[in-house]
Amino acid sequence: MPCCVLWGAFFIMERYSKILEKRRREIVLLRGSGCVYKKCTFCDYHADRCSNEDENFALNSKVLNKVTGEFGDLEVINSGSVFELDGKTMELIKSICRKKGISTIHFESHYLYKKKIPALRQEFKEFDLKMKLGLETFDYDFRENTLKKGIKEKKEEIISEYFDEANFLFGISGQTIQSMEQDIQLGLKYFERICINIMCRNSTEINPDKQVISDFINKLYPKYMDNERIDILINNTDFGVGD
Repeated sequence: MPCCVLWGAFFIMERYSKILEKRRREIVLLRGSGCVYKKCTFCDYHADRCSNEDENFALNSKVLNKVTGEFGDLEVINSGSVFELDGKTMELIKSICRKKGISTIHFESHYLYKKKIPALRQEFKEFDLKMKLGLETFDYDFRENTLKKGIKEKKEEIISEYFDEANFLFGISGQTIQSMEQDIQLGLKYFERICINIMCRNSTEINPDKQVISDFINKLYPKYMDNERIDILINNTDFGVGD
């Protein structure tokens, strides 16, 4: 059985891009050992994984070598959490950021790794490290009973304690204009930046709700589209990475 499972194996996987709007930065999609949680009902990204660290490092090296440092800001994502990247890749990230004059690094992590974040901040103390949480919503019932996110904490101030930024997921049955706006407002209150992702069709049983998406596009998107603290991804490849 092969060690690597490629997400979107029949499509071209883009792993390097530049985000040119709002907070300008480079972004890389790296590959790690895979999400250890894998219970989110809406997500199939964990298929982009490999258990062979040498193969991961070989691929990640090619991607990271495209980084120019032109914005002094690098976002690093993988189909899981930063803690699932191999040690050599992590060292290469530091080395390239030093060499290219990058001062700000963004990493993503599942909430279950929260106690590991202080040590990661210490390891990357020479950089301005921004940790992004895949929160999806502050609505506890929807988050845990529909999305199965695995974040048992209910208090906003505790959820945000270890994180600087957060991802939110909109466009699913059960969400309303009011619930989405509340998430945006709470996100801006408790995080430096937020990223709104609109649900796209994938291999899971969670389907996009056209009416909820239409409500967001017509009522909320015009209100928040120019907010410098909010990234909005109508398609999951809007950052230029993925397939």
